[in-house]
Amino acid sequence: NQEVIILNKANPDKKIKAKINKLYEFEGLDRVEVESAKMGSIIAMAGLTEIEIGDTICDVSNPEAIDFVKISEPTLAMTFSVNNSPFAGKEGDFVTSRQIRTRLYREIQTDVSLRVEETGLTDAFKVSGRGELHLSVLIENMRREGYEFQVSKPEVLYRTIDGKKQEPIEKVTIDVNNEFAGAVIDKLGKRRGELLSMSGPNGGYARLIFTIPARGLIGYRQEFLTDTKGNGIINTMFDGYAPYKGDIPKRKVGSIIAYETGEATGYGLYAAQERGILFIEAGVQVYSGMIVGLNPKGLDVEVNVTRKKQQSNVRSSGTDDSLKLSPVKDMSLEEALEFIEDDELIEVTPMSFRIRKKILDANQRYKSKK
Repeated sequence: NQEVIILNKANPDKKIKAKINKLYEFEGLDRVEVESAKMGSIIAMAGLTEIEIGDTICDVSNPEAIDFVKISEPTLAMTFSVNNSPFAGKEGDFVTSRQIRTRLYREIQTDVSLRVEETGLTDAFKVSGRGELHLSVLIENMRREGYEFQVSKPEVLYRTIDGKKQEPIEKVTIDVNNEFAGAVIDKLGKRRGELLSMSGPNGGYARLIFTIPARGLIGYRQEFLTDTKGNGIINTMFDGYAPYKGDIPKRKVGSIIAYETGEATGYGLYAAQERGILFIEAGVQVYSGMIVGLNPKGLDVEVNVTRKKQQSNVRSSGTDDSLKLSPVKDMSLEEALEFIEDDELIEVTPMSFRIRKKILDANQRYKSKK
C-alpha cells in the first residue's frame, strides 16, 4: 500500500496521487508477488489506474519525471476493413466493424508506435506501423484471436521536406554465413539498398550493414530465409528520411482469377496450371474474383477451376486421379503482402489467407479500368 506520485509525460506539473496495492517480479513467464524491487528488475504493479505509457511513477518525497524516449514514427500504412467476400463470417468469431475497431484501438494502448485512423468509411480503418513485420504481427495476432477481416496493399508514408519527396530509410544489420553474403548483397542492391560496411568473416560469418528504403524490405524476410537456408540473422532500425531512391524493379506478374464459385477440381486445376503457378489444391472452396495463382506473363487471366469432366458417349466423367498437378505455391502473409497490387486485398480469417480482387465481378472490373 505504498503511496506514489504519477507524473504525466505531456504535463509534468500534473501530479496524480496513487497507491500500489501489489508488486510483482517476473521469473521466467511467471509473476511472483514481492515486497520490494531493485533497480533493473522487470516488475508489474496493481492499483494504478490513471496512468499512460511514458508517465513516471515517483516517490512522494521526490517527484521527478524521467525524459520520455521518443518512439520512431510509422513508415507503412494499410487499410483494415470488414470482410465482404462471399465467404464472410464463415470462419471468424469477430467479424463486425465495431469488433475490429475495438480491437485496433485496444492495441494502441500498449503499442506506442502503432497509429489507427478513421477513414471516410464506417467499415475501414487506416493502420500505420513501423514496417511490414510490425503490421504482419498484428494481423497474425488478430487472426489467432478469432478475428476475420481484409487488408490492403501496404503503402509507404512519404513526406515532403524542403519541397522534395522523402521516404523512410531503414538501417539493416545482417549476420550471415559467408557463402550466402553475395546473394544477400545482390538482392538488397536490387531493392535500392546501399552497403555501408562488411566485416568478417568471423567464424565463417560476415556482418553486412545496409541502408535501404522501407518499401524495399516488403516481402524480403521470407526471401532472406530462403537465400540463407535459415542461417542468417536480420535486424532493422529506422534511420530517418532521405530523398526518394527511385523505383524498385519488380518482376511483373499477373493474377490467375477464379470466375466461378464452388469447389476446385483436379480437372479444372489441370487446365489452369498451364497459365502459371497455382496457390490452391483440389477440394479448396473458391469464389468468383478470388486469386488462385500467378501468371508470369504479367496479365490477369480468368479461369474456371471448378470445372468438372463431363460424361459423354466417348468417355465417362470418372475421377481426376490420373491428372498430374504441379506443386502449389504456399503463400505466406509476407509474400502475399508483396504480391498484391492496389486493386487487390488479402482476406484474413482464423483458418485461411485468401487473395482476392477488390471488385469481384469481372464485368465491373473491366468497366472500372476504362
